[in-house]
Amino acid sequence: MSKRYNPDVDVPEYTGRYAPYDIIKEGTIALVVVLILVLGLSITFGSPDDKAITLQTWSKADPVDFATTAFSELDGSSAVAGYGAPYNTNGTSQHWGFIAPAKWLGVHIPINTATDFVVSPLESQPANPALSSALAQWKGATSATQSAWLTAYSNVSGKMSFSGDRVVVPSAKDGPVPVMITSLTQMARSGALDQALETSKGFYTTDFTKPLLFLSDGTYFASLAQKGHLLGTQWGMMNETDSYPGQAWLWLYTFWYQVSPFNTSASADFLVWGLMMILTAVLVLVPFIPGLRSIPRRIKLYRLIWREHYQDL
Repeated sequence: MSKRYNPDVDVPEYTGRYAPYDIIKEGTIALVVVLILVLGLSITFGSPDDKAITLQTWSKADPVDFATTAFSELDGSSAVAGYGAPYNTNGTSQHWGFIAPAKWLGVHIPINTATDFVVSPLESQPANPALSSALAQWKGATSATQSAWLTAYSNVSGKMSFSGDRVVVPSAKDGPVPVMITSLTQMARSGALDQALETSKGFYTTDFTKPLLFLSDGTYFASLAQKGHLLGTQWGMMNETDSYPGQAWLWLYTFWYQVSPFNTSASADFLVWGLMMILTAVLVLVPFIPGLRSIPRRIKLYRLIWREHYQDL
C-alpha cells in the first residue's frame, strides 16, 4: 500500500519546465553588490573603536563621582553591595516568582564591597604613614564606631569637591574615612586601582569582574551610555559606544525593555533573557510544530516569489 502524501513533510515531484541558470555570473554579481553595500555603509555608519573605560579614566574625568561611589562601596549602600547572589546575600537578585537561578546557585563570586573595593586595595599600597594610620584606625574600630564615622561623612558628602589632587569635604567626626576616600581616589587616578582589582589568584590577570562592578555603581558610565543612546530606554545596544541607534539586529531584544512589565521590573534583564530563550526555542522548533509549520504553504507567499515558474503551470 502506498504511503499517504503529507504536504507538511513530503516533497512533491517537480514536473515543471527547466531553464538555464549561470550560478557563477549571478554569484559574482551578488558578491560585488554586497561588497559595495558593506563598504559604503561601514564608511557612512561605522562605529568608532573607542578606548575601554577604566577606573582611571573615570576618576580623572569625574573624581567627585568616583569618590562618592567609593564611599557608597565603603558604607554598603551601593547597588552591588545590595545585589544578592552571586555576589552576596544582601538582596534577592533577579528572579521571576519562585524561579531564581542566581539564588539557587548561591554566592560563588563573593564580594564585600567595603573590603574588596576599598580596604584591600588600600592595603596593597606602598607604606604611607597617614594611610596606614587610617586603615589601622578603621580596622580596629567597632561596627558601631564605623557606622558613626560613615554617617558623619555621609552628612557632609553632598558638599564634596576635588581640589589639589584631594577629595575635600567639610570637617566632621568621620574618623579615617576622608583619608581612605582621598587615598582610593588618588590610587584610581594613578591606574593602580585597576590593577589591584584585576589581579586574581591565577597567573593571568584577566578577571575584570570587580572593576566592572565598581564602574557600574557610579553615574559616569551611565552618562556615557546615555550620550551614545545606549540606555535601555533609548533602545540602544551595540558592541561599541556611539553611532546611534546601535546594533539594529538586536531590536527585538531591546524592544521588551520599553513595555510593561519589563520597563518597571527590577528583574528586567532576567525576564527579557527568559522571554528571548522561549522565542528562540519556538523559532528553532518551527519545522516540528503542526499548524505553525504549515503557514508558509497556506499563505502561498512562495507563489509570489517564484511567480515566473508558477505562471507556466
